[in-house]
Amino acid sequence: MKIRAAILREMGRPAPYADSHPLRIETVQLDAPGAGEVLLQIKVAGLCHSDLSVINGDRPRVMPMVLGHESSAEVVDVGPDVHGLQRGDHVVTIFVPTCGRCQACISGRPALCEPGAKANTEGTLLSGAQRLSQAGQPLNHHLGVSSFAEYAVVSEASCIKIHQELSHREAALFGCAVLTGAGAMINTARVQPGDTGAIVGLGGVGLSALLATVAAGAQRIVAIDLDDNKLRLAKTLGATHTLNPRALANESEMLEAAGGPVDFAYDAAAGSAAFGTAYSLTRRGGLTISSGLPHPSARFSLPLAQLVADERHVCGSYLGSGVPAQDIHRFIDLYIAGKLPVDQLLGQTFTLDTINEGFDHLASGAGLRDAIALS
Repeated sequence: MKIRAAILREMGRPAPYADSHPLRIETVQLDAPGAGEVLLQIKVAGLCHSDLSVINGDRPRVMPMVLGHESSAEVVDVGPDVHGLQRGDHVVTIFVPTCGRCQACISGRPALCEPGAKANTEGTLLSGAQRLSQAGQPLNHHLGVSSFAEYAVVSEASCIKIHQELSHREAALFGCAVLTGAGAMINTARVQPGDTGAIVGLGGVGLSALLATVAAGAQRIVAIDLDDNKLRLAKTLGATHTLNPRALANESEMLEAAGGPVDFAYDAAAGSAAFGTAYSLTRRGGLTISSGLPHPSARFSLPLAQLVADERHVCGSYLGSGVPAQDIHRFIDLYIAGKLPVDQLLGQTFTLDTINEGFDHLASGAGLRDAIALS
């Protein structure tokens, strides 16, 4: 079938993207789903920093590629050997298709699925196939999804069936922003009532982490960002302390503004400086977590003596360090119960034709979780 899709052919074009047009809306060929695959009509696709990191070259991928990974969609057709989905089902897409058979999957760590990582690196679906092409030349898939398009063929393993009572605009949040941010707090930090924590970077992921930290009963929650409007929002969402590093002269002032060191600190901003802020706020024996994906050359130097003497813990969290089929459902249940109000994170809505303007808004750092509406 012929569909319209946003194609990235060259990374690193300069901003503003409304002028340089890194994403071109073109007609492409989408083949029918193969074994274990489904055809989705994309309803809403979130604009995520992981997409921006491909556009600006921080996250190198094979070109040309149809971008997009955080989305809500409706199943319109299924291929052979699809057993868990049928036409009419509503799904959210996840950005690591999991095989269920590799060592990582059977150990309960599907975010580290080896075939899934290989497929994502090579720009294919989990099967190794490519269902997108133009003029007979294949187009690469982004993270097994490529949802900046009217339709997408994806592996059944890239889909989580969801409640149809959610709007697609709400549902799209759960495939990446909520899964990543809330998952990092619940699964990695394992926040307990009375804990203290800090969150650096208040985009969709960071604010999702904040909401999960509030829901888990943390006592002191420090929200850090360079945008004062986001800090004011964080305060209304439950942050007990807010701080803008630009207004502080040194680490001592930062610790004082934060009310002291914290049990865990979370970098959701993707950069060495942000991780350094998170690390500096973590107490002795505490945990510093990052979900950021900066350029592969980014480095951070740790004082090894302190790492040992303070028994500091440093780790990454990918895909929320959990099991998406379980986590997405429980996060949606918390949202429906009013305990995880992620609808407060909804930003502006763009169209496929204004997607470059949408990425300008994302790059400005001023937006919440923006999205494009496709149908």
